[in-house]
Amino acid sequence: MTDGPRQRSSTAGSAKDAAGEKESGGVALKKEIGLVSACGIIVGNIIGSGIFVSPKGVMENASSVGVALIVWIITGIITAIGALCYAELGVTIPKSGGDYSYVKDIFGGLAGFLRLWIAVFVIYPTNQAVIALTFSNYVLQPLFPTCFPPENGLRLLAAVCLLLLTWVNCSSVRWATRVQDIFTAGKLLALALIIVMGFVQICKGDYYWLEPANAFEPFQDYDVGLIALAFLQGSFAYGGWNFLNYVTEELVDPYVNLPRAIFISIPLVTFVYVFANIAYVTAMSPQELLASNAVAVTFGEKLLGVMAWIMPISVALSTFGGVNGSLFTSSRLFFAGAREGHLPSLLAMIHVKRCTPIPALLFTCLSTLLMLCTSDMYTLINYVGFINYLFYGVTVAGQIVLRIKQPDMHRPIKISLIWPVIYLVFWAFLLIFSLYSEPIVCGIGLAIMLTGVPVYFLGVYWDKKPQCFDTFVDKMTYVGQKMCVVVYPAETKKSEDEGEEMKEVTSALSKDGADKHKSEDC
Repeated sequence: MTDGPRQRSSTAGSAKDAAGEKESGGVALKKEIGLVSACGIIVGNIIGSGIFVSPKGVMENASSVGVALIVWIITGIITAIGALCYAELGVTIPKSGGDYSYVKDIFGGLAGFLRLWIAVFVIYPTNQAVIALTFSNYVLQPLFPTCFPPENGLRLLAAVCLLLLTWVNCSSVRWATRVQDIFTAGKLLALALIIVMGFVQICKGDYYWLEPANAFEPFQDYDVGLIALAFLQGSFAYGGWNFLNYVTEELVDPYVNLPRAIFISIPLVTFVYVFANIAYVTAMSPQELLASNAVAVTFGEKLLGVMAWIMPISVALSTFGGVNGSLFTSSRLFFAGAREGHLPSLLAMIHVKRCTPIPALLFTCLSTLLMLCTSDMYTLINYVGFINYLFYGVTVAGQIVLRIKQPDMHRPIKISLIWPVIYLVFWAFLLIFSLYSEPIVCGIGLAIMLTGVPVYFLGVYWDKKPQCFDTFVDKMTYVGQKMCVVVYPAETKKSEDEGEEMKEVTSALSKDGADKHKSEDC
C-alpha cells in the first residue's frame, strides 16, 4: 500500500503545513478559497443528485408524506449539529483531510487509515457512481417516455461523464471551478423552479397531501427500522456538508471562514430541500412519486406542459456539476492521505505546470468506473449512508475524547458538549435500526471496512519491508511521475532544532535519472 516509514519520513512534515502558495522554483496548491467560494463548495457538493433521487427512498421508508417531511427537517437539523462539531474540529486541527485527519490524530493511525480506506474504496466511488447514474437517468429518461432507459446505456453515459470531468479536473483547476460555477447555477435554477411551481400549486388549492389528516395517512404500516432507513436516505441528500473540511489548508482565514460558511450553507440547503419536497407532493401522490425513477422529470411533465424539457436538462446540469465537485474534493482527501504515508506517495503529487493532483484524480475515476458495474443506486445509497454515519459518529466522539485528553488545547471555536451528545444519540439510533433492518447491507459495509486492517499492518505499520519491495515501489512511483509529469508540492517547514524555516524545493524530473533519484526526491 505504501512504502513504510521511508515514505512517511518524506511526507509527514507536510501534514503540519498548509498546501501554501506557489513557491519560487516549485509548484504548490494555492490558498485562495474565500467565504463565497467556501459556501459554494458546501452548497454545490450537497445539492447534487440527492434531492432528485432520495425523495423516493425517503418516502418509501417513511410510509407517509408527513413523516417524510419530518425526516427531511430533522435530518437538516442533525446535519447542522454535526457541522458545528466539525467546525470546532476544523479550527482546532487545521489540516486538510477532514474527518480522516481528525480520526487519525485523536484515535491513531489504524483508525484514520480505516476511514481513508473506506472512503477510497466505498464512499467516494459509490457517491460518484450514484450521481453519474442519476445524470444518465435524467438525460435518457425523455428518450424513453413509456419505459425505463436500458441499464447498459445508463452505465455507458455515466462512464463518459466521469471520463470527461476527470480530464477537465486534470487539465486545470480554473476549468474545474468554472464548470462548478456554471452547473451550480443550473441546479439552483432547477430547484428554484420546483419551489416556485409548488407555491403556485398551493395558491391554487392543490395541497391535499399537505393537510394533516392526509399527510400522516400511511400507505404501508409504520416500522421503526424503515424510518431509520428513511433517515439514511435523507442523509445521502445532505452528504457533502463536511467537504469543506477536506480543503481547510486552502481556505483564506479558516478560523473565520470555515464556521461562517457552515452557518450560512446548512440552513440554506435545509430550506431548499424541505420546500422542494413540499412542492413534489403538491403535484404527485405518494404512489406516483414512488413509481418514478426521475421525480423531478415527472414533476415537470405534470406542471410545465410543453416546457417540461426544462426540468430534465436542469437536473442533468445539477448532477453533472455534482460529479465535478465530488472529483475535486476526493482528490484532496487522497492527497492528504498520501502525505501521511497511508496511500501510495504518487497520489500526493501534482502536475508541474497545471498544479492539479492528476494521479489522485485518475485513481478515483478508475475506482468509480468499477463501481458502475452495479446500477442499483438505492442499495449503493444505503452503503454510503451507513458507513458515512459510522465515521461521522466516530469523529464526533473524538471531539469529546479530545476535550477530555487536552482540555487546555487552543480552540478558536468551542461549542457546548450537549451538541455532540445529541448527535451521537441520533447516530446510535440510525446504526442500531439500520443493522436490524438491513443486516446484510450493513454487514457487507463493515466487512469491506475491516479488510483495511491487514492492509494497514502490511503496508503502513510494517517498517522493515524487503529491499526488493522498496525498489519496486520506487520504480513504479517514478514511472507514474514520468507518465503524469508530477512532483511533490513545494512546501515550507520549520526546523525543529534551529527553530527557523527551511524551504524544500521539488527537484526537476530528469530524463535519465531513474537509477540516481528516489521517487520521493522528485
